[in-house]
Amino acid sequence: MSFMPSFRNKQELDEIQLEGLKWTVHHAYNGSEFYRKRLDDAGVRPDDIKSLDDIKRLPFVTADDLRQGYPWPLRSVPFKDIVRIHASSGTTGKRKVMVYTRKDIDDWADMFARCYEMAGLTQDDRVQICVGYGVWTAGVGFQLGCERFGALAIPVGPGNIDMHMQFIKDFRPTVICSTASMALLLAEEVERRGIKDELSVKKVIMGAERSSDAMRTKIKASLGLEHIFDIPGLTELYGPGTGLDCEYHTGIHYWADYYILEIIDPETLEPVHEGEVGEMVCTTLRKEGAPLIRYRSRDLTRLIPGECPCGSPLPRHDRIVGRSDDMFTFRGVNVYPSHVDEILSRHQDVGSEYQIHLERREDGKDYMTIKVERSEHLGPEQDEDIASRIERDIREGLLVRGKVEIVDHYSLPRTGRKTKRVFDNRE
Repeated sequence: MSFMPSFRNKQELDEIQLEGLKWTVHHAYNGSEFYRKRLDDAGVRPDDIKSLDDIKRLPFVTADDLRQGYPWPLRSVPFKDIVRIHASSGTTGKRKVMVYTRKDIDDWADMFARCYEMAGLTQDDRVQICVGYGVWTAGVGFQLGCERFGALAIPVGPGNIDMHMQFIKDFRPTVICSTASMALLLAEEVERRGIKDELSVKKVIMGAERSSDAMRTKIKASLGLEHIFDIPGLTELYGPGTGLDCEYHTGIHYWADYYILEIIDPETLEPVHEGEVGEMVCTTLRKEGAPLIRYRSRDLTRLIPGECPCGSPLPRHDRIVGRSDDMFTFRGVNVYPSHVDEILSRHQDVGSEYQIHLERREDGKDYMTIKVERSEHLGPEQDEDIASRIERDIREGLLVRGKVEIVDHYSLPRTGRKTKRVFDNRE
């Protein structure tokens, strides 16, 4: 059974999207007090949507709208039709809670199964799932899609590194699903125990956070992988499983028959030119419980023009480069953590793990210190030279000065979840 889309070209996709957009606006307007008021305030009625270009007439929805509407924001169906809730991790303020109907769960399973198919899996594969279970969408999403696809799921969750090592050896999974940080943790542990030759793992599917090229190179080499795949994940948009890069790794194919993706300038809210980086805005086409209409995700990426070498008609966006709310201002310059890890990835003498520390001293000025691990094959003798070269590249690339501190390999903390990179200690 294939989970790939039935459309063959852009014209057929446009027809699917227009039908889905009309349905979503009618459904949300008739089922949700929030959407009815928001659309009325914007002077838009469901019947006004006659072309895909009319999406620009619809108002944006933000994370603040979801928090203010807690606990049932965007709910567009009666409670009797809701079979599940999921929520964001809630690191700031109230959780963003989304409701799901049976059809939503089935659609999500099909989307996720498409990810496994895109990655070239078969029903003979064994998938060790190393992401969190609970109210968030990660673990249950990966497992749901794996079972729908028909591969063997090994639902371990994050943490408990000894159990992971035992299962990797005993159950011989061929695929690992994890955050980038967890994949690095597993890779380093495999290397430390010297069991690389005992592994059957050929592919890693990872998401939830940006991964640097240095991190990916380390993971691939330590586990002896054929492929690392990027999977986007947004709780508000079902959860993970809404796209994946194919084996050519030229961008993430996203499931445009399930949602419309716009890329906008986060400041002007106007569309950016194709190929330019901007904020992802999502509008669902089939979602019943909590549909999205022009939801500002805060994730930053770009659309990739042209056709993928794999020949799929599915459009592509680039890897997530960061979030618009991850940006920090340092001495008048806007800096994203992705800018820093891009620079660090060009240096072979350091590892993939780093931290950015910001402080404001008594002179009133801001100072930035970047702690980065030394390559595991080097001693401290070259630290000063390595730090000097990175400081020069930071100065030239970011137009700001920062102090680089080289620390011992494996001295920065590891985690099975998302790694914290920026520590802003300014008042």
